[in-house]
Parts: sequence; structure tokens; C-alpha cells
Amino acid sequence: MLEVTGLRVAYGGIAAVRGISFHVAEGEMVALIGANGAGKTSTLKALARLLDSAGGSVRYCGKEISALPPHQLVSQGIALVPEGRGVFPRMTIIENLQMGAYCRDDKAAIIADIEHVFSHFPRLKERAQQLAGTMSGGEQQMLAIGRALMSRPKLLLLDEPSMGLAPIMVQKIFEVVRAVASEGMTVLLVEQNAKLALEVSQRGYVMESGEITLTDDAVNLLANPKVRAAYLGE
Repeated sequence: MLEVTGLRVAYGGIAAVRGISFHVAEGEMVALIGANGAGKTSTLKALARLLDSAGGSVRYCGKEISALPPHQLVSQGIALVPEGRGVFPRMTIIENLQMGAYCRDDKAAIIADIEHVFSHFPRLKERAQQLAGTMSGGEQQMLAIGRALMSRPKLLLLDEPSMGLAPIMVQKIFEVVRAVASEGMTVLLVEQNAKLALEVSQRGYVMESGEITLTDDAVNLLANPKVRAAYLGE
């Protein structure tokens, strides 16, 4: 579904992503792990066209997308849950979810999808008329994921969903991520919590200083002594 070849991202003269190549097959959940500053978020932003790439190719469902504007990617089935959530703070939960469906006009299905999001996150239903900016970080993360799901994506890009959240909230978020993946959605997960990311993924890529240095099945990466020493605290 997604094929990235030689992707480069630079900030001024500083290279953040140094010609990386990787792929995500349809129906897979793939983890991109690495330390803070490794280039993971820059990679996702480039895929979502929130950053211009300095070179390379990004193909989605066989088509080159590296020059398309972001809103066209949403219409074609790519949704990003950004680092830091990025909810609309002065809009209600319902309004945020409706914004996720801005490219759709099937009103009855949109209502049904909002209820589907509420089935994953009952707390959002309880507070449907609450302003998003008044919610906790965990609740905002739920909303950010729900908003992305409202566009009915084929490919979900998740950037650091566990960042800054209490362990019980992280557990809930990842239960939903697993459930979404089990429904057939393709997921590319960027996550500093390497153990958690690899436990829910089929495959993983390790990123260091803007380069992919290791790739393997997730279960093998979890057992890899270098990964365990560098990212699992062992």
C-alpha cells in the first residue's frame, strides 16, 4: 500500500531524514521506532505532505503522491494523527469528529461512524458537547484518533499516541489501535515506547539519526539484543 524510496527531509541545511526506504503492505501494522530526534515525526509529516521532502519517492496504492497537497491525501484515504493531538480546542467533541469527515457528504454514514467512534471511546460520548480544549491529554488523544477515523482512511499514520499519557490511558489507546487494525486498516505507527509499538505490530523499522538501521519482524526485534539494550532499557 505504501512504498517509500530514498526519502529525504531537511530543515534548512540540516538533514533530518537521510534517504530512507521502507514499505507497508495492505492490512499491516508497522512500527517505526527510535530515540527522540531520530527523524520519525519528520518522516510522517513528509508522508502526509505537511513537510516538503528534499528528495525521494512516496507511492501509495501504486501512485506517486509526493507532490500532492495534504487535503487530496485525505480524500484518497490517508489520515494522520499528529504528535501533540492537534484537536480544535474551541470546538466540541462532536464538532471535531465532524471536521474529520469534512471530505464526505454521506450524512447518514457520518452519523453512524460517529457512533462507531463512541463505541471505541465511550468517554467521548459522555462528553460529546464539551469543548475539546478542556479535556485531559488522554481524552484529546482519543478524540484525535476518532477524528482521523471519521475520514474512513485506508492508511492511518499514528505519531506518538502514548506521549505524555498515564499508563492506564496508554493501555486504552492501544486497545483501540489493535481493534482498528483487526478491522483491516493499515497502520504506520511512530512510537518512542518501542516495546509497546512492537508488541502490537507485525514488523518494525529502527530509525537512528535520520536513517533506518534495522528492520525485521516485530517479534525478532523484541528479542534483538541491540534493540533491547537501546530501546527496552535492558
